[in-house]
Amino acid sequence: MPVPPRARHDPGMTDCILIGAPVDCGKRRRGCLMGPDAYRTAGLAEALASLGHGVTDIGNVAPDRVEVAPPRNGAVHELALNVGWTAALMRAAREQAPNGFPIFMGGDHALSLGTVAGMAAHAEEIGRPLFVLWLDAHSDFHTPDTTTTGNLHGTPLGYVTGREGFDAFPPLPATVPVSRVGMIGLRSVDPEERAALEDGDAMLVDMRMIDEIGIARPLSEFLDRVQEADGILHVSLDVDFLDPAAAPAVGTTVPGGATVREAHLAMEMLSDSGLVASLDLVELNPSLDERGRTAALMVELAASLMGRRVFDRPTPRGA
Repeated sequence: MPVPPRARHDPGMTDCILIGAPVDCGKRRRGCLMGPDAYRTAGLAEALASLGHGVTDIGNVAPDRVEVAPPRNGAVHELALNVGWTAALMRAAREQAPNGFPIFMGGDHALSLGTVAGMAAHAEEIGRPLFVLWLDAHSDFHTPDTTTTGNLHGTPLGYVTGREGFDAFPPLPATVPVSRVGMIGLRSVDPEERAALEDGDAMLVDMRMIDEIGIARPLSEFLDRVQEADGILHVSLDVDFLDPAAAPAVGTTVPGGATVREAHLAMEMLSDSGLVASLDLVELNPSLDERGRTAALMVELAASLMGRRVFDRPTPRGA
């Protein structure tokens, strides 16, 4: 049965607030700390301004200095630094969300421990439910106790949905129920995460489902849920949502990801919905890129989410 077309939403002019989050402690492979400057170099601010949006770059956030007890799980990597980043980014999200549309330029996915928690607190303050769309090859539903790698970029959704094991992290001002989480692009989920997710009612869309029915139907159904609840939506876009052939600059490549066209369709649908209130751009490792093409693609996708359409795109020089 075909998906009915969604009504086109005029996004109007938005004050975009660029927030650098050079988080590089959520895993052991270094390089994501260069991500914010790669987005700046790739012209993210200019792309958004060309669409008529206001753009303010407030620079890079720095982590809080914190002391924590040793983790129960000895595999956990850089616990104190991850906690410090979470506190700082939670505060940045709460401070900036009332001023416009925050875009968090990462940085590895551990940054979302703070950004989603901060946006949930903001949603609570304005009396609307926060929904989270996780565009990622991984579910990131571990806790510090269940992770076997010890890499805390695999824990953000575990934290913000209120799973146990995050004693060292800031108390959550508001949690995001699993029923308000949509995951699209899944193709690498650990057994512990799978077991935990089976107990909830998150929307789980793996690449097989996308192959069978496309990306539009499940995304449209999720957006309908957000709209019916009068919610706002935080989008967390991981480079590894995309197929590595199109976006090689990520240390967690998993073959068989979304195509460029599927990703642009998702961004255009999100733009049309008028529901998105904030965005993470995560896991870009410029040291693994090929002449900046992954950064450029991520900028193009952000522009699509903010209203650019195919016919709006300038012809590349030399074409």
